[in-house]
Amino acid sequence: MTFSIVAQDPRNGDLGIAVQSKFLAVGAAVPWAQAGVGAIATQAWANLSYGSQGLERLAAGATAQQVIDALTAADEGRALRQVGIVDSQGRAASYTGAECTEWAGHVVGEGFACQGNILVSEATIQSMAKSFQEATGELAERLVAALAAGQSAGGDRRGRQSAALLVVRAGGSYGGYNDRYIDLRVDDHPHPIEELAKLLRLHRVYFKKPQPEDFLPLEDALLAEVQGLLMDLGYYQGPVGTPYDQATGQALFDYAGVENLEERLRDGAWIDATVLEFLRRQGG
Repeated sequence: MTFSIVAQDPRNGDLGIAVQSKFLAVGAAVPWAQAGVGAIATQAWANLSYGSQGLERLAAGATAQQVIDALTAADEGRALRQVGIVDSQGRAASYTGAECTEWAGHVVGEGFACQGNILVSEATIQSMAKSFQEATGELAERLVAALAAGQSAGGDRRGRQSAALLVVRAGGSYGGYNDRYIDLRVDDHPHPIEELAKLLRLHRVYFKKPQPEDFLPLEDALLAEVQGLLMDLGYYQGPVGTPYDQATGQALFDYAGVENLEERLRDGAWIDATVLEFLRRQGG
């Protein structure tokens, strides 16, 4: 009842899954991933144990195809299952049980696998594969582009309800405490893929680490402007136009914390361009 893609980015080792379905909260069931291990999409009449057991087997050194062979061999309901796996080496494999509801099938390419069932036609996964191979940017954007292409080609023949995106990277989470680099879910929406794309754009605003060139020096006219904006918003009470000091830094820190922009801060007299844009929009 779903179409999905699992993939690895050979440039940095990121692993991810994107999925859409006429099913409530598909992100709570289909996607499973672990940094440095692999990514798994378990669907159709889904056996959710494929997720945890598959990751255990991948971590022990099995390839994607070996894991699929082992999982399906031990499952009496395998004819109703569908699963796609990519391992940490980029080896991908997919399985579609003989009793999955038509149209059902999969496409496997270098570093990715697309699979779907109850689709309008095979064009859904073929379009997903083509889009993924041609798309540029980070893995997350390429995965969402593949979902959008699959929907445009027909998608789930029952309609749309939910979508999810999971990308794992060692230490990639907020604060660097776990591997959930991007974990976004649209649980119930008439246009879930479009909503997922919007959430990904917001995630980039709030959590993507800024590059050195994104920071502007807080001095002269820009410093006075920022102090004035922070004053307008109630964060700064000092004189406007004075050199950068602890009061200015604390006001900027407090503002960023309220707006969830703390990942875009840098010590010293600097401001990230995105934070400045937020300030101008709110204070202006």
